[in-house]
Amino acid sequence: MNKNEFQYTYSASQKKEIKKIREKYAPTTEHTDKMTLLRKLDKTAERPGTIISLILGILGALVFGVGLVCVMVWTQYFIPGIFIGVAGIMILSAAYPVYKKITAKKRKNIAPEILQLIDELEK
Repeated sequence: MNKNEFQYTYSASQKKEIKKIREKYAPTTEHTDKMTLLRKLDKTAERPGTIISLILGILGALVFGVGLVCVMVWTQYFIPGIFIGVAGIMILSAAYPVYKKITAKKRKNIAPEILQLIDELEK
């Protein structure tokens, strides 16, 4: 390498990884503790709705699949298969509204605590 040359390498992914590792070992301050608590509270608002909607979605897909099998494979169960398939579609279509309702209720319950933390962090 010549004395007049300058060589520089930059890797955004390495920089990101270094920053994550540094955050693990850096001493925590009151601000970072509150920010961590704020993130956790925000995640807890969505978790119950997500779990229940996933269960409904999987259950609805399975019921719909049974209906399809009744219609396409077991032809003697054609009419019941239609009703079973429609029931599966109804369960599937209920998953998102249930998610929204549960999440809204949970957010309403933890809103005062979240707003208080936000006010403290903005000072």
